[in-house]
Amino acid sequence: MSTRLEALPYRHVLTLPAIPSAVRTARETAEEALIEWGISRRHPAVDPALLILGELVTNSVRHAAALSPQLTIVYAAGRDCLAFAVHDRHPFRPALDASVAASGTGGLATVMELTLGLGGSAVVRGDADGNGKSIWITLPL
Repeated sequence: MSTRLEALPYRHVLTLPAIPSAVRTARETAEEALIEWGISRRHPAVDPALLILGELVTNSVRHAAALSPQLTIVYAAGRDCLAFAVHDRHPFRPALDASVAASGTGGLATVMELTLGLGGSAVVRGDADGNGKSIWITLPL
């Protein structure tokens, strides 16, 4: 699996208002990008990836909208890797590790359980000014 996200050949960026309909738009855009990139909708990583994406966008809408009226989603892929990030301007950076998955509660537990179950990784990258973050999910294809 590629680890250098910048080297992934396929990339799409989408900025949306932090409102509930962003979840559907983010998922639909992901499906369109995957088709365009030749990744089968039936690939075993696709449904979990769409669920993970939906949970992350939902979290941004629910918890960050007051400080971040917009969110940005980056979709990327390569021959052996699918990656996406959800960025908002809220300073809170959640812990993303196996203990979150083990807690079994909340959307981030679902995100981590699915990500780790597929052999993927999750990383929180803070903005340089400390007032925002991106949550990157990388899954093997």
